[in-house]
Amino acid sequence: MLSRKNKLLLYKLLSLFSVVRGYNILIIILAQYLASIYILAPDLPLRKVVFDLNLFLIVTASALVIAGGYIINNFYDAEKDLINKPTKSMLDRLVSQRFKLTTYFVLNFLSVFAASYISFRAVLFFSLYIFGIWLYSHKLKRIPILGNLVSATLAITPFFVVFVYYRNFETVIFVHALFLFLLILVREMIKDLENIKGDIAQNYKTVPILYGIRLSKRIIGFLIVLTLIPTYFLITYFDVGYMYLFFIASTVLLIVFLFLLWRAQRKSDYVWLHNILKFIIVAGVFSILLLDVDVVLQRLA
Repeated sequence: MLSRKNKLLLYKLLSLFSVVRGYNILIIILAQYLASIYILAPDLPLRKVVFDLNLFLIVTASALVIAGGYIINNFYDAEKDLINKPTKSMLDRLVSQRFKLTTYFVLNFLSVFAASYISFRAVLFFSLYIFGIWLYSHKLKRIPILGNLVSATLAITPFFVVFVYYRNFETVIFVHALFLFLLILVREMIKDLENIKGDIAQNYKTVPILYGIRLSKRIIGFLIVLTLIPTYFLITYFDVGYMYLFFIASTVLLIVFLFLLWRAQRKSDYVWLHNILKFIIVAGVFSILLLDVDVVLQRLA
């Protein structure tokens, strides 16, 4: 059996993992590699992509910055999260605020250090990314609509940097990116509805607080309709292999989402809607393998 000291250490590690949302970071890392292998650099040998040192450093720097971003966001939202996420907040508070800040600076330093092995432009990019996340957490997230747009932009930035690295400027890449951006933007709007009680207590100026829940739902509905546009083009105009099955399923889920949105009244309803969006996003990561099943099997052989 674990001693009391070891149990405390284990709880603190779990707390830190919760703060940095390690599961999200693992999904992002997987998504960056799958996108690189099957979308951005499909003609390169698998070994050359997987063992590309520069790509590894880009993915590592991205993961470190994102982990730091979750920490600073948790730091500024500590009081709000006590209301919106009391159970998670109790776990997060096993690690002191001072330790979180120290870890935040260490992670950012390591990310810039990793980027320095790539190029000066990489250092500049990740430095700006770090500043953007801090500015969002400290100021911009309190501004309605702008905060949501900035959050969605920061969320797709790790994919943007890989896209730039491989210099793949095909139209289908932009359509994929637009689909993902709109989904994440909808998720941010849903989070405002989900966390409305804590936002009011902490004087956050979100769309549902300033303009009402009904208008917020209308904006979300409009964004869902916009999301269906790139979905339609990806199904009908681009060769996405068997991934078209994912986009068809996503369309069905988004229509169900719209129906549930108008009926939603309680926080639990918005949590369900949030989970539907998370499921679509995570499923989208693994569905990259459906782009060309034959190529996947060949590259794994």
